[in-house]
Amino acid sequence: MGGAVWADTSLSRVDALANYDGRPGDTPGTNWLLVGSDSRTGLTPEQEAALATGGDIGAGRTDTILLIHIPSSGPTTMVSLPRDWYVPIPGNGEDKLNASFSLGGAPLLVQTVEGVTGLHIDHYAEVGFGGFADMVDAIGGVDICVPYDIVDPLAGIDLRPGCQELSGPQALGFVRSRATALADIDRMNNQRLFLSSLLSKATGPSTFLNPFRAVPLVRGVVRSLQVDDGDHIWNLASLGWALRGEMVTTTIPVSGFEDVDGSGNVLLSDREKASRFFDLLANDQQLPPDLIGGG
Repeated sequence: MGGAVWADTSLSRVDALANYDGRPGDTPGTNWLLVGSDSRTGLTPEQEAALATGGDIGAGRTDTILLIHIPSSGPTTMVSLPRDWYVPIPGNGEDKLNASFSLGGAPLLVQTVEGVTGLHIDHYAEVGFGGFADMVDAIGGVDICVPYDIVDPLAGIDLRPGCQELSGPQALGFVRSRATALADIDRMNNQRLFLSSLLSKATGPSTFLNPFRAVPLVRGVVRSLQVDDGDHIWNLASLGWALRGEMVTTTIPVSGFEDVDGSGNVLLSDREKASRFFDLLANDQQLPPDLIGGG
């Protein structure tokens, strides 16, 4: 009990779920927004080099945005929200989804996601580069079936196809790399593949029955995660449990890509299918096969 209290009081918090005029009312089920930011906070130059986090860090960006819908019954749905999705950003016109994070941090990202999905976000969690790798190493690596060659010096990885155990730095490179045939589409698939593997191992007996893994994992979570002001360690535990069983993994329905002045190459959603996609989730209904996979 004391450990849970320590972990909860040690979590970093941000007012991510701020109220605003026109915010969607509570929708059935439980919705999480999970964000992987490029924050280098707490990393030494040597650690940055080891994790291959170099490059323009700007004002803070996010490469990973996942919407998790936990229904009242049935499997959880994990949706990759493309960082290059061209969306209206409140007070800032239209731009890529991850620009909302750069412009206004977690609160503006949440408001933008709620605006384009119609879903009420109940919980928020954000993890930076260093903490991401620490959590993987705390559980002794993650088992990933890499689907193809990934050679990406910018992400610090050189992986061959096949099932293998990835270390923290390798796993970070795996979910960051765009050096594949389908670039961001492949990266979103890899992010979902990784998260499923991470949570399966983190909630398995080889971790929670082994204090040499469980204690460093909890410490890594506490050091690396930033959650909403209203979130607690037991909310994170419930999320982990919901993600360890049967799950639907997908991305939004996509219609194509387009070059836009000031934004570069952006991803366009299929508006008709996306509307049906998010209406179903907002009403706590399962997605049909024709809406799963981004097609």
